Amino acid sequence: MTVKTLLLSAIIFFALFMYADGMGQGLKDSTAAAVAPPSHKPLKCDTCCPQKDLIDFFFRGKNPFYPKKEKRFRFFAIPLVAYDPATSLQFGLGGSFSLQLGKAENTKLSAGVASVLYTLNQQFFIQYKGNIYFPKNKWFLQSDWRAYFFNLPTYSLGSTNQVAIPQVPGYKAVLIDPSFNGVYPMDYNWIRFYNVVSRRLTSSINVGVGYHIDIHYNISDDNLLITHDTLYNTPHFAYSTLHGFNPGHYITSGVSANFVFDTRDDQVNAYKGVFVNVNYRYNATWLGSSKNSSTLWTEFRAFIPLSSRCPRHLLAFWYYGSFLVSGSVPFLDLMSISYDQMNSSGRGYAQGRFRGEDFVYGEMEYRFPISPHTHILGGVVFTNVTTVSNRDMNIPLFGFFQPAAGVGLRIMVGKNDRTNIAIDFGIGNMSHGLYVQTQEVF
Repeated sequence: MTVKTLLLSAIIFFALFMYADGMGQGLKDSTAAAVAPPSHKPLKCDTCCPQKDLIDFFFRGKNPFYPKKEKRFRFFAIPLVAYDPATSLQFGLGGSFSLQLGKAENTKLSAGVASVLYTLNQQFFIQYKGNIYFPKNKWFLQSDWRAYFFNLPTYSLGSTNQVAIPQVPGYKAVLIDPSFNGVYPMDYNWIRFYNVVSRRLTSSINVGVGYHIDIHYNISDDNLLITHDTLYNTPHFAYSTLHGFNPGHYITSGVSANFVFDTRDDQVNAYKGVFVNVNYRYNATWLGSSKNSSTLWTEFRAFIPLSSRCPRHLLAFWYYGSFLVSGSVPFLDLMSISYDQMNSSGRGYAQGRFRGEDFVYGEMEYRFPISPHTHILGGVVFTNVTTVSNRDMNIPLFGFFQPAAGVGLRIMVGKNDRTNIAIDFGIGNMSHGLYVQTQEVF
């Protein structure tokens, strides 16, 4: 594990040197504001030394990748390498852009990231996320587009460690194969197209409307077996059958109302401030949805500085909850761990480990600097907890909790927009994972 981590980190560092602060213009989440423009001044720390990054370390402060004159549009493309327990090693190509649509003094910098990735688990991803600010920040366009050709283990709904699959009527014998140990692999293709247009009401408040569609097709439930009148059941087949979904394909298409309150000093890596996001989504058959439904998303983040002289010394809190308000949502569209906007929650568990109709997640992180003079290195200590419902099996929200904790290393690669390489190791309940990504987890 240690050798793999060091090798992977070395590859990532080499790739990041080629784009430095440029890729750091990327997004943290689709509801976040764009990152600060390059004129954002790095803050000083306890020793009164300015924040430095790896470019300063290798080029002694003379960054050869910044143009001498600022441009209204910049684009960078680089090789990408990452690691996640659910996907194994990822590699591919990524690009980012920054765009100034208005005057710098009254218009936030627009930014976007796109990537094409292939993993050693034979998964293929194409994705784009963009935050576009129009002049004077009056209008704001958020986009999240994805095409996944995917395979991933699934589990029964709820946050227990036991197999909890409801019975399916119509079969003389409904069995669960004990050799699967609660893990049910699936193959599927997934298309997502999300867009939200918001209007600024105050400097901190935006309200907007959006359109969202998720299409899952070519779904193969690998361990499902039906022989005559005997069914070897799986969580996906049981849920889909009981709720009237075609287990081979389904669509969730709807419109949303959105509210955002944001006082963070930086959207990529906040040192202080609060972020609140509320999203109510209505999915309708007349919009192409397989069934009518409605969901509510609530999110809260807070960043509390612990030192007036060292802004990297802070406590960070993150809560989000996803709730099924009415109707039924397809199995793969139910909220699941690490299926937040940036797929970063639930360190200590594999992606998709806990899933359900009602989902609540909380995390606390202590962030601190390590290197005393350059502040290039930082560290984190974190803990999180997840609770999920399974309505079909009468498992309530807050009935079971799944905790995790861990530590991480942060390496500053873009001081102007505070972009870090994050390397984390988390331990959960009978689970653990190593996670490597750019930018903070939240």
